[in-house]
Amino acid sequence: MTAIAQPDAPRILICDDEEHLREMVGEYLGERGFRVAEAGSAAALHRELAGAGADLVILDITMPGEDGLSALRKLRTEFDLPVIMLTAASEVIDRVVGLEMGADDYLGKPVDLRELEARIKAALRRHPSGGGAGAAGGAAPGSVPFGPCKLDLDRASLTGPEGEEIPITAMEFSLLRVLAENRGRVLTRDQLLAQAHDRGWEPFDRSIDLRISRLRRKIEPNPAKPSVIRTVRGVGYIFG
Repeated sequence: MTAIAQPDAPRILICDDEEHLREMVGEYLGERGFRVAEAGSAAALHRELAGAGADLVILDITMPGEDGLSALRKLRTEFDLPVIMLTAASEVIDRVVGLEMGADDYLGKPVDLRELEARIKAALRRHPSGGGAGAAGGAAPGSVPFGPCKLDLDRASLTGPEGEEIPITAMEFSLLRVLAENRGRVLTRDQLLAQAHDRGWEPFDRSIDLRISRLRRKIEPNPAKPSVIRTVRGVGYIFG
C-alpha cells in the first residue's frame, strides 16, 4: 500500500537529468511518506527552491548545462538545507570538491534506495531546524567557545568574535557538537563519522578530514597552525 504523505512531511527535491532515476527515487520515497518534487536541470532546481522550497535536495553532479557543483555553489549562498550529492563511481574528485563546497553527504550511482532513504533520514535529523538567522550577541545558554567563535547548541548556529553569524552546514554543526561533547578527548575518524554522521569510516574516506579543514578556516585564528581542533597524528582529532 502506498503511504499518503502528510502536509508536514519532509519535502525532498530530486534534481537529476535522468528522468527514469527521478521517477524511481520519487516513487520509492513517496511510498515511504515523503513529499517529493522533481527537477530535470539546475535551472529547474533553482525555480523549485524559489517557489515551494524543500527540506532536502538530492543533487546529481553530472548534468548538461549547469552541473551539480555549480548548482550547489549557488544553492549554498541562498538556502540552508541538507544536500546529498549523487556521483558516479569514477567521480572521486567531484565528491571531494562537493564536500568542500558544503554538501552534507554523497552517494554513488547506481543508487541503493534503502541506503538513500537512510542517508536522507540521517541528514534531516542532523539539520538544525528553526535556527534564527542573524542571531548574535553574548553567549546564550548551551554555547561553547571554539577559539574566537561560539557554537550555540540550542540554535545550532556559529558566531564570530564580533557576533556575526558564520554559515555552517548541518554536518559541520554535528561535527562541532560531537567535539564539544567530548572536549579534551581524542576522537578517531571512525568515532566522528559514527557519532556525527551516522556512518562508519572506510579506507580512503576523507570526508571528516575535509570538514575539519573547512571548519578550521572558519574558527581557527591561524588555520595553517590549528590550535582549537588539533590533529593527533595517526589517531584522529581533539578539541580543547
